[in-house]
Order: sequence, then C-alpha cells, then structure tokens
Amino acid sequence: MTQPVQGSQGEQELAPANQVPAPARDITQLPDLASAAGRVGPVRTRMPVYLDMLPPCNAGCPAGENIQEWLRLIKHGQEEAAWRQLTRDNPFPAIHGRVCYHPCENVCNRVELDGSVSIHSVERFLGDTAIEKGWSFEKPRNNTGFKVLVIGAGPSGLSAAYHLTRLGHQVEIRDSGDKPGGMMRWGIPEYRLPRNVLDAEVKRLVDMGVTITLNHTVEDLEKERSEGGFDAVFVAVGAHLSKRVDIPNQDASRMVDAVSFLRDVASGERPVLGRKVAVYGAGNTAMDAARVARRLGAEESVIVYRRTQEQMPAHEEEASEAEREGVKMNWLRTISSMDEEDLTVEIMELDENGKARGTGKFEKLEADTVILAIGQDADTRFLHNIPGMRFNGDVVNVDIETLMTDVPGIFAGGDAVPSDRTVTIGVGHGKKAAKQIDRWLNQYIGEPKVKHPVVGFDDLHLWYFGADHTRREQPELADDDRHSFDEVVGGLSADQAVFEAKRCLSCGNCFECDGCLGACPEDAVIKLGTGHRYRFDYSKCTGCASCYDQCPVHAIEMIPEN
Repeated sequence: MTQPVQGSQGEQELAPANQVPAPARDITQLPDLASAAGRVGPVRTRMPVYLDMLPPCNAGCPAGENIQEWLRLIKHGQEEAAWRQLTRDNPFPAIHGRVCYHPCENVCNRVELDGSVSIHSVERFLGDTAIEKGWSFEKPRNNTGFKVLVIGAGPSGLSAAYHLTRLGHQVEIRDSGDKPGGMMRWGIPEYRLPRNVLDAEVKRLVDMGVTITLNHTVEDLEKERSEGGFDAVFVAVGAHLSKRVDIPNQDASRMVDAVSFLRDVASGERPVLGRKVAVYGAGNTAMDAARVARRLGAEESVIVYRRTQEQMPAHEEEASEAEREGVKMNWLRTISSMDEEDLTVEIMELDENGKARGTGKFEKLEADTVILAIGQDADTRFLHNIPGMRFNGDVVNVDIETLMTDVPGIFAGGDAVPSDRTVTIGVGHGKKAAKQIDRWLNQYIGEPKVKHPVVGFDDLHLWYFGADHTRREQPELADDDRHSFDEVVGGLSADQAVFEAKRCLSCGNCFECDGCLGACPEDAVIKLGTGHRYRFDYSKCTGCASCYDQCPVHAIEMIPEN
C-alpha cells in the first residue's frame, strides 16, 4: 500500500506504506528584523507630529479672516468670542455677510460631500447679533504718537483706519461725500445692504476713536500731509468715475451713467426712467442698475452686452438674481446709436479667439432710457502732481507686498490700485496696508511669514463626518414681492447658524475628536485637557501610524525619525 508524499520539486510521489512521511516544512520566509521596513519594527523609522495646516476657506478669504476658528467658537456656543475673533481681521461682518461674493465657499472642501458651509450667512448672523446686542470694539490702550491720514471713507479706507487705530495710531479719514461708506453706500442698493446696518458698523469705528471728516475733497495731498502733521498716508479713493462711450443720440437726457444713477437713488431720489430701460454693460453695477430700474417702475429692463453670458464680468449669482426679478439679457449686442424712440444695436459674433466682432447686421430695441454701465475709473487725479508717483491708467503703482507707492510714506489700496474691485478685497487691502504702515513707521524689517500648506479634500479621512447634513438656506422674498427696496435675503436663526458652523470639517486643524487617543495601541497619545489638544509620548510610540490613518482632518503627519 502506498500514500502520496511531497517530492523535492513539489510533485506528488508514491511512498511505501511502511515508510514514515517527511516532516512538514514552513516555507514562509522569515524577515530580517534588523533591516525590515514595515509599519513597525525593532527600530522606529518614522514618527507622528501634530500640526496646523491652512484651511482652504482661510486661504481663499481676501479679508484674511480666520474663518475656521470663529466657526469653531460658534460650535461651542461662544457667539461674542466668535465675533471678536472675526473682527480681529474684518470689522464689518454684518456688511460682508450680505455683499461678499464668498470665495471662501467656492473652495470649501465640504462641497465634495453635500455642499459648502454657508460661511457668509453665519458671518451675517454674527454681525447682526453684535448690532442687536450692542457689542463694541475696545479702545486702544496705547498711543504711539504717530498720525496717519486716510483718503476715502469706503471699505478699504475704513478698514485701514480700524486696524491702524487698534495698533495705537491716531487716524483721520477725509472724504468728499456727506456720509461715510463709499461705494457700500452709494453703489450697493438698499435691498442688498440696508443703510442701518452700514451705519451701525461704521459707528463702532467712530466710537473706537477714528475721526471721519466729511465733505472734504483732498486736492493737494502733500500740503494736507504737511499741515496736518501726518506721518503716513493711505489713499483709498473709490472708482466713482463712470467710463464713457460715444453713442450718437438725439437726446442726451435719455442717457445716464450707472454710478450717478445708483448714487441718486441711494440719496433718496426717484428718477423717471420710462417704461423701457436698456442697461449697457454686464458687470455687477449693471445688474444692480437693471434691478433698481425695475423697482422704480420700468416694465422692461434689458441688459445689452457685446459678449456672451460666459464672458460677462458680473458674478453669476448677480445675473441670476436679476433674471429672477424680470431683467432680460441681450447677449452679443452692441449699441450703435440712439434715436427718439429706440436703439440701433449691432449683432456681434465671436471670432476664433473668442473676441466679439461686428457682423454688419442691425436690429432695433425699444428704450426710453439707456443706463451706461461699462466700467468705472478711480479718481486719482489729485496724485498726479506728486513727484515720483507712477500710474497705470487710473490706478497707482504700488509694491504688491507693502502697498506703498514709489513715494515713501504714501500707501494705496482698494479701487486705487490694480485689483478686482469688491468690498472684501478693499477691506483686505486696508488690513494689509495698516500692518505695513505700522512697520514703516516703526522702521521694522522682518521676514515674511511662511504659510502652511493648504489642505485638500483628498488629504482628509472623513470617517468622522456624515454626508447627509445639507446646507441651511437663507429665506428670501418671493420674486413677485421684490418691488420695493426691502431687503431681499434674510438671515439664519441662531440654531441654523450653529448647525452650519458644525458642518465645518476643521480641515488641517485638530478639533479634539479623541480619534488618535483611541486608535493608539501603545497608549502613546496623551490628552492635555479641553482646548489644549494632545501630545505624543515618543518613548512608547512605535511609529505604526494608526493615529495618522484615522485622523479625520489631517492634523497629524508622519515624518522620518531623523
């Protein structure tokens, strides 16, 4: 009788029944423990470290807000602390919560799950709560003895004055208008920004110690700087001058520029426009002008633009809101002439490079009034007599790092320098200029701060977060009710604001979920108490990376042991 045995080459052979089978062999190759490089070994080759990385919302905010931190404070029911954290960078949360185009939300990692966090609506909630409860800014405790002149009481000038005052400098704003706010007051309609909100947030700056001199047009800057004893100047004039276009017409009274039109309406006037209004241009100002025309009784308000909708300079949400309110869009059209009853518009087409060109074909468009909204220029003419100042059209050349012009001690920002013209960018410029003016006054030369890497969606381990917590939406007036200048968009309730804050993924920054504490097999993670996070006991850590693998927000990184 025979039975199979394993041969030397793996094939089966027949062995006699009385022969004892060879003992089984373990064919698994044993590792060399002195040189193996697995997850763990006799010698640790890598180690975990806690770190703070840059959330995309913070990186995307032109005003430089620490968005993630004030959202964290709201999560824990600390509303006033959240407001004070926010206003360390931006003094106007109630304004920004209404008019900012929230680029922070465009880069929010949560958009990959169930929609970005509604950051702007939570910011508005904090701003409105502060107004309701009368929260105020602390007055500066020190006085540096330096005086700074700010030209322009718009978002950039007001922001610079706020930050300079916090640093202990004496600040005076001089503005040619009869009320502060710049384009926030004269360019943004009340249905987007109620004036009581604007007034409340500006008043805090005055109560804090900022001096605002109105109805004062600066014509000779060097003279005002010398006579006032100012040590530095920040130029923050707005883009109040409408660009002109030569359109043959028989009645110039039927053609108005958008900036003057919006300013007149903001001042309380109600100009008569007729039944049909054409707005020439497709920027944000054009959309506002078209929507205001509807509120003033125009039965038809039409945007006329020489390019396509994809090429319009207006933000998409502005155009969408205008269409909801009955504004019509007439793309690839340019106005050639204006007669007594109508317009002659030329039909355009795009060439191979995407540029609009005329086709030689024309059509008629009825219009009682034409509002020109083809762009604005900053009024920087008063700077042209200063030796050494350089310009690029209507804007001043500045150092992009310091915002200082070629003339020492004169800085500029907002609409007066090359940049996109939004409230948030202007406020960011004011903050940046204030820091640089402070450095220049104190003759401080320091190394620029190096920013942490931005955390992307793929860097996160989202076991901790659900994907079914949909965004809370703000209430809005129904389309049929948008006939007045009442505010169109409402605010979140307290519960809704907290819910939105809790949707934040805390990208790149530890929020003390205890995941690392529970995952470590060696008890090498030590909890330091609420608000103090954790530390590693490296005498116990084997470098297994269990803490790193489970960290939902990428607040842990594995680095080489050396």
